[in-house]
Amino acid sequence: DEDMIVINKPAGIPVHPSGRYNYNSVTEVMRAERGHGFNPMPCNRLDRLTSGVMFIAKHRKAADDLTEQIMARTVKKEYVARVMGEFPEGEIVCEQPIMQISPKLGLNRVRADGKDARTVFKRLAYYPGAGDEGTEKGVATPGMEWKQKEGYSIVRCRPLTGRTHQLRVHLQFLGHPISNDPIYANQRVWGLNLGKGESEADNDEDIMSRLARMGKDETADAVAYHDEMMDRYKKSKGEKLTGEKCELCGTDLYSDPGPHELGIYLHARKYAAGDGRWSYETELPEWALPPAGYSGPTESTEESDPLAIDLSKLGLAAEGSETK
Repeated sequence: DEDMIVINKPAGIPVHPSGRYNYNSVTEVMRAERGHGFNPMPCNRLDRLTSGVMFIAKHRKAADDLTEQIMARTVKKEYVARVMGEFPEGEIVCEQPIMQISPKLGLNRVRADGKDARTVFKRLAYYPGAGDEGTEKGVATPGMEWKQKEGYSIVRCRPLTGRTHQLRVHLQFLGHPISNDPIYANQRVWGLNLGKGESEADNDEDIMSRLARMGKDETADAVAYHDEMMDRYKKSKGEKLTGEKCELCGTDLYSDPGPHELGIYLHARKYAAGDGRWSYETELPEWALPPAGYSGPTESTEESDPLAIDLSKLGLAAEGSETK
């Protein structure tokens, strides 16, 4: 309309120019399409690796109005994630506070003295054995103990707060990280338990040291890359330092990221006003559909809708209410 553009942002593209992304960003692509006199104003920000519903205001008043609703937490949000293993059924609540450990590395962790964070999860589907060829249930491959988490689940997520990486951190803490998350599902960074239930600061320095090597000396290797039997050639195409420098400015050069590094299995599926005035949603992303040989939901189901949950029955305050 005259106030707002709503898009389904693809994974792999940042909202604003940043780092090595000068022109391939949401705002710059929209300027190129509509003329450089157009000033897109993003109202909600999604990580570069995340896809889904995004609001671009056409003028300042529209941006301020929607941003105010989001900041007041009166907007209901639903995300969809594909996570490792068999996620529990029912309404799963995680209220672990989150602290930013390293802005440079993009690392956030559960901490008792972190910021308040609350998420409600509800499983949409579980696909036992899918994407985990040749692994017997409950039996660990040497060096790949995470393979005991057979198969994967599609989980619908309702964040009641808006902390950085909130869904990714809460899912990791619960023992079901997003299966291709290069930070929170990386065995070489977190070890065999992938950070499940960890909330102490004892190993922060070790975690940061190992994470700092990802994308430099080593490619960021989430467990899903093993599960999907990616060959060595494809993995070698991952983004990391090449040892070469730019002839003009001397900047260290990186290899191009592989296709598997352009996004994670996290999608902003629905945003809705708390008073019901407006609602925008997308279909399920392709990676959330049943894999070959399996039957399962091809669209969101009413019984798994996290936005329909009566939060008061869970002892939780609704969006825009005082935190209990």
